[in-house]
Amino acid sequence: MRVSLVIAALALGVSAAAAQVPAARPGNVNLRAIPDGPGKRVAELQGLDKVTARTQRFYAPVGEQTRFGTLTITVGDCLVNVPEAPPESVAYLTIVDRKPGQAEEKLFAGWMFASTPSLSALDHGVYDVRVLSCTMAQGSAPPSSR
Repeated sequence: MRVSLVIAALALGVSAAAAQVPAARPGNVNLRAIPDGPGKRVAELQGLDKVTARTQRFYAPVGEQTRFGTLTITVGDCLVNVPEAPPESVAYLTIVDRKPGQAEEKLFAGWMFASTPSLSALDHGVYDVRVLSCTMAQGSAPPSSR
């Protein structure tokens, strides 16, 4: 069952990446959007700067751009498992590298799973980004990175 979920997720991630939008959700029927409530839907992400060896946790609101170093991260959707299923958070991320004086470069577009970050990881020489959870941010928006 787990292997077929992984294969389905990879297939959906590739097709969604080609379309540049989260047109298809991962093939797990237990995944759902975070229930509506006060605040904003956000993906909690962790970034690693490999040059300085510093990690940083930050929130990226769904549908908005967030900066981490030279990266611009856009969260297209953020899903969680139903309460009866094992905990899981899945986010559709589009990550673009915007180095000053250079053309922007799309590095990643697809679903990232909190429980298995190596399943679909960002491949970059300086930065790593992974999904930690999907949640609702209360009050004012948490500061984005750097």
